[in-house]
Amino acid sequence: MEIDPFIFRLSIFILSIFVGYYVVWSVTPSLHTPLMSVTNAISSVIIVGAIIAALANDQGYIFSTSSVFGYVAILLAAINIFGGFLVTQRMLAMYKKKKNKK
Repeated sequence: MEIDPFIFRLSIFILSIFVGYYVVWSVTPSLHTPLMSVTNAISSVIIVGAIIAALANDQGYIFSTSSVFGYVAILLAAINIFGGFLVTQRMLAMYKKKKNKK
């Protein structure tokens, strides 16, 4: 009996969602900012690959499949990077000393 490759990949994807959820929510707040920096770096590598995919148009069409997926990947990775910077700034603001007003 052979397992369908789609079902196999789908089960790995679903398991990675659960593992990712538990890994992210078990991180202490002091480690959150360095981890966000690493994910921003990974997202920047994803953007480079997405640009290559978006420009790999050998069919002569403006909206080929690789171009559309490349543009969607650029958009999602850019949102991820921007959100990561916002979260990092908020986390760093928590560690700043507050000024007492009198």
